[in-house]
Amino acid sequence: MRRKARWFKRFRSEAERIKDSDMFEIVEEVFDSITLNLIYKLESRGVIRELKGAISSGKEARVYWAKGWDGSDLAVKIYLVETTDFRKGIKKYIEGDPRFERMPEGNLRKLIYEWARKEYRNLKRMYEAGVRVPKPIAFLGNILVMEFIGENGYRAPLLVEAVGELEAEELERLYLDIREQVKIMVCKAMLVHADLSEYNVMVWEEKSWIIDVSQAVDLGHPRAREFLERDLANIHSFFSEHLDIEPLDSLRGEVMPCMRV
Repeated sequence: MRRKARWFKRFRSEAERIKDSDMFEIVEEVFDSITLNLIYKLESRGVIRELKGAISSGKEARVYWAKGWDGSDLAVKIYLVETTDFRKGIKKYIEGDPRFERMPEGNLRKLIYEWARKEYRNLKRMYEAGVRVPKPIAFLGNILVMEFIGENGYRAPLLVEAVGELEAEELERLYLDIREQVKIMVCKAMLVHADLSEYNVMVWEEKSWIIDVSQAVDLGHPRAREFLERDLANIHSFFSEHLDIEPLDSLRGEVMPCMRV
């Protein structure tokens, strides 16, 4: 609990340093009239009761803390609709995925809507297979609503943020836990994360939570094996900097056989 308090204190300090002018720019960039209308629809459908502060900011999306009508904490991910490099960045994850053969051409907003739908479907498939991911709640347009991982509006730390606070034994348990999550993802959910690293894993209640799964691909994707190799290499490289772990081939041996399915 003491370690958790330190993380929350640091995140709160970072949030308080955001200038008002920066906040206005973020609001203008994220909440255009169409997105606002989608939020109102989610409210009227009983999904979101109150949208609170931002908890994460990236090039492609912002994530906000929200409250549901039942008082539950929610994470609301809003994809930006004016991201100029978005189409180039996601092309390799869509082309060849049998689930998304008819992606809209020339309409960036519709493409982003499909991308949000893709993340929702990936989350749902992983969640139902037993992968520890935020529970998907709903999606509409460029908005994805899911379970909030954290406490009192402060998100759980990423693995890269938490590593300095963890003892060797805790870190080793996390490594084994992430190995198991990847195995379930590939062998049961039949998906490859395709961007797995210390930046896409949260640490909460001494367990790993896999996040940011929009780019995850079906095992039938022509580059699925390549993406999985990269995921495994990323995880092995990170943990090998902090632990004495077995060679990468051992990790491959647990997961790669499922690619034959």
